[in-house]
Amino acid sequence: MRIATLLTGHTVTCRTQILWSWIGAFAGIASVSFITGFILDGTGLTLIIGSFGASAVLIYGAVDSPLAQPRNLMGGHMLSAVVGVLCFSLFRGEVWIAAPAAVATAIALMQLTDTLHPPGGATALIAVIGGPQIHKLGYLYALFPVGIGALLMLLVALGVNRIAPGRVYPRPRVCSTKGEGWAG
Repeated sequence: MRIATLLTGHTVTCRTQILWSWIGAFAGIASVSFITGFILDGTGLTLIIGSFGASAVLIYGAVDSPLAQPRNLMGGHMLSAVVGVLCFSLFRGEVWIAAPAAVATAIALMQLTDTLHPPGGATALIAVIGGPQIHKLGYLYALFPVGIGALLMLLVALGVNRIAPGRVYPRPRVCSTKGEGWAG
């Protein structure tokens, strides 16, 4: 394999798609940041969590991926949030065991429910290591900031990816002959 291939990759994303990915990511993260900065200011609440940055990569930059689809975005984040809170509670805040249990269990449950969304692992981890403000929310963490924040980003993704030329989002889910999988 040539060094140039390693540095440049095998595919080239056209500049138009890069621009639409940028617009979507900017608008999606701006939506949750705006609400945090202007509407929730002074309340001690936030609508933005670190795992939303990784979600932005998928839902605005890798729209064809099964991992970027609405079911995966919403289900993966919310399920993982509940798992993270449960593990923090079950292991009484002992991070050394609660953190790996939360991430591993979130992955397994996302796979079982066909909602695998890699940023969900971070969402589960944030529930464990997020500090007193996150811990004080308890299971509400799954709804706010996780569910509402992911929903806002999804609404932006639906709008931006609809007007962007050459994009289809969400991708239609088509069952394979084995009864599972994605057709793209």
